[in-house]
Amino acid sequence: MTWLYITLFILLIIIIVFVSYHLDKEKRERLLKKYKDPDLVERLMRGEFWIGQTERQLLDALGTPKDISEQVLKTKTKETWKYHKTGNNRYALKIKLENNHVVGWDKK
Repeated sequence: MTWLYITLFILLIIIIVFVSYHLDKEKRERLLKKYKDPDLVERLMRGEFWIGQTERQLLDALGTPKDISEQVLKTKTKETWKYHKTGNNRYALKIKLENNHVVGWDKK
């Protein structure tokens, strides 16, 4: 009976690895079609963020934030995108955007 559980466990790991690889491949192909820049796509696939990055690129790199704080001023819009919730209104990563571009971040 134990060998059956071990076999099922190994099979499950193989399936997870295969699905993960397939999903990454699909995402990479989708991003290459969208941006037509292999270097940019590699950065997005690694989950990188940088000053000047667009809102769309940030979404492609990190996904949808857990929370967004927004401040609308006369000449610009400021947002703070919050990722990796660690407690009540606490986040390990806060990325600041102005007019839909990354201007800074706070990473704990």
